[in-house]
Amino acid sequence: MDGSILRTWEFLKVEGLQGLVKIWPSPLSLVAWKIISGYAVFEAALQLLLPGKEVFGPISPMGNRPVYKENGLAAYACTIIAYLLIWRLGVFNPAIVYDHLGEIFSALIFGSIVFCLLLYIKGHVAPSSSDSGSLGDPIIDFYWGMELYPRIGKSFDIKVFTNCRFGMMGWAVLAMTYCIKQYEVQGRVSDSLLVSSVLMLIYITKFFWWESGYWNTMDIAHDRAGFYICWGCLVWVPSVYTSPAMYLVNHPVNLGAQVAWSIFFAGLVCIYINYDCDRQRQIFRKTNGKCTIWGAKPSKIDAVYVTETGETKSSLLLCSGWWGLSRHFHYVWEILAAFFWSVPALFSHFLPYFYVIFLTILLFDRSVRDDHRCRSKYGKYWVEYCKKVPYKILPWVY
Repeated sequence: MDGSILRTWEFLKVEGLQGLVKIWPSPLSLVAWKIISGYAVFEAALQLLLPGKEVFGPISPMGNRPVYKENGLAAYACTIIAYLLIWRLGVFNPAIVYDHLGEIFSALIFGSIVFCLLLYIKGHVAPSSSDSGSLGDPIIDFYWGMELYPRIGKSFDIKVFTNCRFGMMGWAVLAMTYCIKQYEVQGRVSDSLLVSSVLMLIYITKFFWWESGYWNTMDIAHDRAGFYICWGCLVWVPSVYTSPAMYLVNHPVNLGAQVAWSIFFAGLVCIYINYDCDRQRQIFRKTNGKCTIWGAKPSKIDAVYVTETGETKSSLLLCSGWWGLSRHFHYVWEILAAFFWSVPALFSHFLPYFYVIFLTILLFDRSVRDDHRCRSKYGKYWVEYCKKVPYKILPWVY
């Protein structure tokens, strides 16, 4: 429907459910499943075989501490180089991915539901750690997940694969795919698509540079491996997160050098500040607070909490630097970065902005969930922290 919600609505009003079934791409496409399985096997092999430093995750509610192999940046570099090489050497044309995109997304939608069902069964019959168990309702168990850290064997972490190596890596692969497709059709890549895709790739590079920090976030350390997080990373990230660049393949905008560079540098600043927020907290945690933040000794709270197994643990809460402005100040810059890689499409359609609107809702909801979780975990220490840092996301506003 050329990215038009109104045209889609008019079509469905006339054709109804039968019309939707008629235009829905087949989830049984052999080409789609070859592409998905080849990509998945390649990324799983990189996750298992590439060397990397041993990194410890945060202590779980049951007192466990997961161990990871930090090789995401190497896997990212291998993926980018391999994808460009097989294109330039004529082994595989990435434009085929774009031509079968509907079938690939359709296959991922249904295939990932089956994957989540297998995770649900695994959580019942063969959990990987004591951080698992039923929440009392099979629907809730399927949606939120049965396990916090599901693994195959000792070394293959399923959430690292779904979240990082399939979802985030797929975002990068598709951003390049869209540029290659436009280049093959039009003989050039428009400045709008180039700005959008390059900003996405810089953001994803930042993600894999900081991957060990991601393992301390809510996605990995608190959200279980269920439909919510795994289906989201397997389906939603490759489809919705890439949608601004996807739209620009067939709707290129000629921005001109001045506008293109202005958008690019604005997006670059947002990505850097988002990274610097995460970097500050990571250094603070690694040094146990014995560092400087913006040239001064950090303000902190020594919080004591009790795990679900009754063990007493301690944690440091950072109250200065970016983290003194609001409790989730990095969300501001993540939303702005998403806006700047969406805005090259300008304002003729709503579709390129669906992702940034969704992201805003997601992060504001996450700030509320995180606040409830931390209040339950840290008690009076969290109350003290909220007095020192009263704003959730936007300083002096929210």
